[in-house]
Amino acid sequence: MENKTYSDSCTCSIIHEDTVNRVKAVMPEEELLYDLAELFKVFGDTTRIKIINALFEAEMCVCDIAALLGMNQSAISHQLRVLKQARLVKFRKDGKIVYYSLDDEHIKHIFDQGLLHIREK
Repeated sequence: MENKTYSDSCTCSIIHEDTVNRVKAVMPEEELLYDLAELFKVFGDTTRIKIINALFEAEMCVCDIAALLGMNQSAISHQLRVLKQARLVKFRKDGKIVYYSLDDEHIKHIFDQGLLHIREK
């Protein structure tokens, strides 16, 4: 029985130059890829995911989100700031109350695609 070892690295510098050039031509700019990575980092927190999920159902204020998630308002406010900076949620004021909602339908699509991927078996 042979004992073969496989490596993830090549012993040459390039094999398929045409493929490399074709892919390089369609790669988004570095800054755009950085921004995309930052967006996905925002989805990397369970509390933010719960807030996004709640906002699918209804526009909500901080105190209602805090009650729903069993957390204090300060923690929710912090996570909402992160979500606002990432342009995932927006807000509107009604007197002294601030209501939060999803910024647009893209967020639901991103969320749903992630769930579909996780649920695949």
